[in-house]
Amino acid sequence: MLFKSNNRDLLNSPSEYKNTEEQQKYNFNDMGTGMLLQKVMKVAVPVLSVAGIVAISFPSPVDAVFSRQTNSYRVCAGRLVNNNVSPEAASKACARALHPQRLSKCLTKIVKQTQLEAKDALASCEKARRPEELASCVVGISRNSKESADPEVLSFCDRSLLPTRFAQCVVGLRSEIDLVPTQAMETCIDASDPITNISP
Repeated sequence: MLFKSNNRDLLNSPSEYKNTEEQQKYNFNDMGTGMLLQKVMKVAVPVLSVAGIVAISFPSPVDAVFSRQTNSYRVCAGRLVNNNVSPEAASKACARALHPQRLSKCLTKIVKQTQLEAKDALASCEKARRPEELASCVVGISRNSKESADPEVLSFCDRSLLPTRFAQCVVGLRSEIDLVPTQAMETCIDASDPITNISP
């Protein structure tokens, strides 16, 4: 019995040895794969984490449309109401405007830097082809006038195709010639380029 079992052990031992060799071979392969995966994970995890943070930090297009800072209608309405325009008038004006922020900048500049009423400024800024230039025209002429604020300035600046040039004309004439603001504005609005026949 003893001899037989030893014989079996001897007979079985090469195959068992072979099995353990194959197992070790697979274990080494598994270890190599495991080490490779571990190295890849060490590099991939931080990269994916940073990519995720960057992706989260950028607003989606939907968020951008409804963002408080980028919604030009919201900015327009807020500025107009803050400058004593009634909520109803502000909502109508901002909704009709092609560029609501330009409209609100025009009104804000006029109201803050002149003594003109917000309702008058709003009517002119709404009609203006170039609202920001209109505001610069009104402010420039109003600063040059020692007299009280004249609502006609809005009308004249609005009538001009080139409001900034018109304001330069009025201020330039008044600085050298003793003209009342209305007279200077009439002179500059009536003047035309003899070649193109375009009012300043």
